[in-house]
Amino acid sequence: MKPSNNIWIQRQQCPCGDWKCYIKYEGDDQTSASSQTVKSETTSSELVFTPYVGQIFKSDDDAFEYYSNFARKNGFSIRKARSTESQHLGIYRRDFVCYRSGFNQPRKKANVEHPRDRKSIRCGCDAKLYLTKEIVDGLAQWYVSQFSNVHNHELLEDDQVRLLPAYRKIQEADQERILLLSKAGFPINRIVKVLELEKGVRPGQLPFIEKDVRNFVRTCKKTVQENDALLTEKRENDTLELLEACKSVAERDPDFAYDYTTDENDKVENIAWLYGDSVRAYALFGDVVTFDTTYRSITYGLLLGVWFGMDNHGRAILYGCVLLQDESSHSFTWALQTFVRFIRGRHPQTIVTDMELALRDAIARELPNTKHVVCIWHILSKLSSWLSFPLGSRYEDFKAQFDLLCHVENVEDFEHQWNLLVARFELVSDKHMALLFSYRGFWSISYIRGSFLARTMTPEFSQSLHAFLKRILSGQTCLQVFFEQIGLAAPAGNQTRDGMRYMHIKTCLPIEEHARSVLTPYAFNVLQHEIVLSLQYAIQEMADGSYLARHFKKMDGECLVIWMPEDEQIHCSCKEFEHSGILCRHSLRLLEVKNYFQLPERYFPPRWRRDQSLFPMDDQNSQSNNDDCAQALHALTETLLTESLTSKERFNHVQREITGLLAEVRSMPVAEELSLNMPGNNVSET
Repeated sequence: MKPSNNIWIQRQQCPCGDWKCYIKYEGDDQTSASSQTVKSETTSSELVFTPYVGQIFKSDDDAFEYYSNFARKNGFSIRKARSTESQHLGIYRRDFVCYRSGFNQPRKKANVEHPRDRKSIRCGCDAKLYLTKEIVDGLAQWYVSQFSNVHNHELLEDDQVRLLPAYRKIQEADQERILLLSKAGFPINRIVKVLELEKGVRPGQLPFIEKDVRNFVRTCKKTVQENDALLTEKRENDTLELLEACKSVAERDPDFAYDYTTDENDKVENIAWLYGDSVRAYALFGDVVTFDTTYRSITYGLLLGVWFGMDNHGRAILYGCVLLQDESSHSFTWALQTFVRFIRGRHPQTIVTDMELALRDAIARELPNTKHVVCIWHILSKLSSWLSFPLGSRYEDFKAQFDLLCHVENVEDFEHQWNLLVARFELVSDKHMALLFSYRGFWSISYIRGSFLARTMTPEFSQSLHAFLKRILSGQTCLQVFFEQIGLAAPAGNQTRDGMRYMHIKTCLPIEEHARSVLTPYAFNVLQHEIVLSLQYAIQEMADGSYLARHFKKMDGECLVIWMPEDEQIHCSCKEFEHSGILCRHSLRLLEVKNYFQLPERYFPPRWRRDQSLFPMDDQNSQSNNDDCAQALHALTETLLTESLTSKERFNHVQREITGLLAEVRSMPVAEELSLNMPGNNVSET
């Protein structure tokens, strides 16, 4: 057995601490190879038809696989029997037979007091498929020369046929997991239980049985000891190579920072690094930091922590990484201390993490003035593993109710709705619901609404982080290659202008036009959405000088807005500006009523301004050029719409042509600059 490749997996241990409780992430395709193989075999078997005489295959292996899939679907397995060989053709005949074909020949009994008398499963079954090779146009092919599907025994049902030895296979990914659990001292029955929990299957539904696991562990026992020594050596070599790579980068980039610790044997234990460009980016956007500890190396037992931020275009910034020996409070404390030292003592305003007790304690000690928030998307990804089995068919209803609960903004309402939810679904004594409630101050919007998060809790941002890590960690590479790959994605200077599209005006309000010249396209798009919705609200002045913002259809609750004209301050009870740095629709409506043509400067935070970008933005001439383009296209589309609505034939033609044109335009490369010679608009309405 060769030493394992460095495989990164999502951490599966549940934060509740119970060894039997493992997380299977919703929507994740990183399940074990065995479960995927079972699914693929099932799918392929549904497409296999009965073999027939004259059927042609490219190779005898293809034929064996086809016949094996057919056999599994029909309740039996097959084995290879006789083969015939010639000097010119090599093997030119293959015989595949039912696993119960033939009879066992009597063997001479061993000279023991109580010999084992095993019953043979062979009963002379005549089901078979014979292949013959022929050469056609210089190429070899195999055809079915004989086929019989007549059995003299009962065929097995689906839940029985999977237990035949031919179909009980432990795939490589499961072998890795079994060996690691065995090394950790898990007995065979507990290893099987852990695998069932990880895969989310019922007891006895694995593609192998406990006996197979026991035989595999026994066979590998000596090899495991040798492999452990190789893995230890490989880990030491990999970490030393990583350390040398860090030293090399530090010599070229004085802003690059790294640090590490060693154990009592002077071996590298923990190592952390931060990129030079990221240090500069942190000075602009270090108000909110996401510390992702989702992945660990299953080979080396190292936990990966990645520090992310969000720039003013809504994109992720990779600050740096840390590899930790374990998940103890001591290790997390070292990681936080090192990160703060790298960023020159500037603590973030908010830090976003997963649920992790040791990490929570470390943050409370090392970052006492930083708001700690648990990402709601990490919680939602665990719900299925926690509650889909106990709730059964009621889980989807529970999930919908829990989603509503996540948006309750008042603390009293949240706790009242929580009590109703756990009572309705009989989850009062559930340990995972109790764990969630104990963390409520870290994830419930009612508790964190006033904390600044810069839109890092949106589904899009969380999905972008997940996709980035999954792409980087999909390869089974050494630590040095991982360091190089993630380093290519880190420099802020590598950011492109993706997503910096033309910002068109929707309301013609002066506030909107002014904001477009100040904010980045990402921030402007968010504010513009609020401006458009603000027009659906009415403002009513109260006796105490405050204002009540109410939707014209009363689709959401009323919000209290306080306006202080002397220093141009505005505060809304929804706390959207405190939460994201973007003014809410309620505050915008009041400013519109107060005849404001521009937002006060204090409501353009530096982190969302165009002039704070890490790379130059398009100048105003480019925006003006885009405006000209937009006006020209708008005039054309208005005329096209008018003409196409005069008949169904015209409309169908226009729709068909525009659909094709749109697909063609989307396939064209995007240029950095938009430079068009605008022709005169000769289109006139008729």
